[in-house]
Amino acid sequence: MAMKINIQAPNLELTPALTEFIEQKIGGLDKFLKKFHPEDVLARVDVGRSTRHHRHGNVYHVDVNLLLPGGTVRAAYDDEDVRKAIDAVKEKLQREIKRFKEIHSR
Repeated sequence: MAMKINIQAPNLELTPALTEFIEQKIGGLDKFLKKFHPEDVLARVDVGRSTRHHRHGNVYHVDVNLLLPGGTVRAAYDDEDVRKAIDAVKEKLQREIKRFKEIHSR
């Protein structure tokens, strides 16, 4: 059983391929969260365009709130490629999870 992932894409078409990519990347954080029971972990993923007017530049915004027992870990990133933004958020979350576990293991 893996963590629950809630994906919201208010101003972006959430294709099955993009949904699968998000679930694979964010779900891959499970290996860093073994100390928590999977049902106690919820990832809220917001993905969408940061603007409707621009076609170039950092137009995709990805924001993830990882709700853990004892606190929340958050990361956000903007990029012109939605998949690159998701990858960057995953990397940030890995660092934040490590920091969270260090602080809460004292």
